[in-house]
Amino acid sequence: MNPAPREFIRGLHNLRPRHRGCVATIGSFDGVHLGHRAILRQLTDAAHQHGLPAVVIIFEPQPHEFFSRERAPARLMRLREKVQALFDAGVQRILCLRFNDELRALSAREFIDRILVKGLGIRHIVVGDDFRFGCDRRGDFNLLQTVGQEQGFTVSDSCTLEVAGARVSSTRIREALEAGDFALAEQLLGRPYRITGRVGYGKQLGRELGVPTANVQLRRYRSPLHGVFAVKARLPDGRTHPGAANVGVRPTVSGDPQPLLEVHLLDFSGSLYGQMIEVEFHGKLREEQKFESVDKLREQLQKDIAQARQFFEPKAERNRT
Repeated sequence: MNPAPREFIRGLHNLRPRHRGCVATIGSFDGVHLGHRAILRQLTDAAHQHGLPAVVIIFEPQPHEFFSRERAPARLMRLREKVQALFDAGVQRILCLRFNDELRALSAREFIDRILVKGLGIRHIVVGDDFRFGCDRRGDFNLLQTVGQEQGFTVSDSCTLEVAGARVSSTRIREALEAGDFALAEQLLGRPYRITGRVGYGKQLGRELGVPTANVQLRRYRSPLHGVFAVKARLPDGRTHPGAANVGVRPTVSGDPQPLLEVHLLDFSGSLYGQMIEVEFHGKLREEQKFESVDKLREQLQKDIAQARQFFEPKAERNRT
């Protein structure tokens, strides 16, 4: 049987009869970390056993963002990155539901009936045994099992993954990033923390300062990181370059409140405008700060570059100096 094509379905109204019949799971999947990937393996294994597509149901905005607004924690990844990571994990369809007043008003029974049964025609669903949903908060593993017996679908609980004695979670990864513990963040994610984006045109300020940068607009995305970091950037041709990156609002030279990711690649020449790059974060060099003059900023940037270069030097080479 040929695998179903990858498909991103935005909104319940875009479901078609051909989308009925699947194995599904529900969640925010922020970061698509090792815990998420364990759930996704359960999902894809069950989908293979049933001979049906594997579907992930996500929400936009995420429910906690809807309720907490600006107080909600920063995301670990943008929607585009999440979708790609879910597809890379073997998911065949993603149903993205707009979380609004109408959706939040659905009772648990209404959610199951309207979305899972009538919308997707699920045959099996994978959820955590502590999963809750519905405006009445009555939706849980037991209710899904009860309704599944009535409607002809089965339910299995997802496994909890622990690393270094604690549960892997998006919150724990954010805390590791905030503490500058990039090794722990990488351990929990199963890869270095990274931001992916398209290089855009800036004001050429970096070039004027003698430090040309590839600029990625973060727009509405609030990064969990702020400051100057030692990074590696993966380019579209597969090459990887070490560098120094600033995530912030550039207080010395800009009054723009929109955050920006600026990356200076060591020993790189060429243009990256319009291209997608992946920026991996490996260590924090300092906080973002406002300097009293552009000359002071230029001086600090050279120190940042030297520190980033030293960060990536082989240990044996550092020991000889």
